[in-house]
Amino acid sequence: MRRLRFLTHRHRAPSTNRVLGLLLAFNAGAVNAGGFLVLHMYTSHMTGFASQFADGLVLGNTKLLLNALGAILAFLAGAAVCAILVNWGRQHRLRSVYAVPLLLEAALMFPFGLMGAITLTWPTPFAVPLTVLLLSFIMGLQNAVGSKTSGGSVRTTHMTGNITDVGMELGKLLYWNRHATPAHAMVRHNRRRMQMAGGLVGMFVLGGIVGALGFNYIGFVCVVPLAALLLAISIPPLMEDAPRSRPLQKLLAAFRRRPRCP
Repeated sequence: MRRLRFLTHRHRAPSTNRVLGLLLAFNAGAVNAGGFLVLHMYTSHMTGFASQFADGLVLGNTKLLLNALGAILAFLAGAAVCAILVNWGRQHRLRSVYAVPLLLEAALMFPFGLMGAITLTWPTPFAVPLTVLLLSFIMGLQNAVGSKTSGGSVRTTHMTGNITDVGMELGKLLYWNRHATPAHAMVRHNRRRMQMAGGLVGMFVLGGIVGALGFNYIGFVCVVPLAALLLAISIPPLMEDAPRSRPLQKLLAAFRRRPRCP
């Protein structure tokens, strides 16, 4: 529990970036794979949605166009909200500035896990159920957390860049340096970068396996343990910051408050 407290601390270290990135990659893989089983689309795949938007525009397919636009805007909104929350935490001198967006992500995942089937029936102006927009927002929020904590080097919701990094470092590792090559011209691979990128891909795939099995056998409720993991990361450091921050006290009070039945 003591180590969890430092995962969302404003002062970053390579070790905390690595652990947080791996946990979030697992979470993203599980949500993304589970979402595919339910929606038949990957809600973190903005490259695909951008291509779909272009196709819809050229083909004059309004539904295709709106589907892509909705997912892109939701992902964009999630990233923007993360930036707002992190900067709010910095201005209020919170030590756990990255815990606030993770708390919001957990707050969105809990009702999704308990009532996800209901959101499939809620229409939106983008010709997709609310579930698509919700998952895209969550993925945008989480990807921005990983990016901000690491200065842009850790992306947890899409693996294109990470697989590219593994491939480049593998190419450097396999490169044959001749004996006459000067030391400054030697091609050397970055072992840490390769391990980090490979670890993110591995955790994303592992999360995908767990998410696919969970959604396939127990349904939406399998998201609840993932939300609990985010709570375990975000709540302890926020509770330590709360006595020194009145705005944070109000935020936590609002999170704990439950609507009363009439």
